[in-house]
Amino acid sequence: MNAQTVMNQYKTVGLKSGVDSASPHQLIDMLLKGAMGKISEAKAAMLGGQIALKGEAVGKAIAIVEYLRVSLDPGIDAAFSEQLGELYRYIETRLLEANLKNDTEALDEAQALLRELSAGWAGIPAEYRTE
Repeated sequence: MNAQTVMNQYKTVGLKSGVDSASPHQLIDMLLKGAMGKISEAKAAMLGGQIALKGEAVGKAIAIVEYLRVSLDPGIDAAFSEQLGELYRYIETRLLEANLKNDTEALDEAQALLRELSAGWAGIPAEYRTE
């Protein structure tokens, strides 16, 4: 077994244990950061001409954003949930366009929107978080 394989297995175990012990609030934070990370990977691959890697990273970012969208709970605040769902749909669309057109500006826009959501999420006072 080579060193890279061992490192990848170690990362997988670390991530799994982090997910297993995370609160719902922390899980959303992890998903938002994961999507932003995949967008960064996609942009680097796009700029490097690595088409397959770009497509894989964009696909993973879209899957994360889609999961965030379908996981929304309209029972708490239906109007807010609907608006946030529309924002997630828009981000998914921009990611798809970025992939199809090799558009770094669309990637930047999607990442900026996710960064704003992440900052807002992090700013929720502890007493309002579902732990």
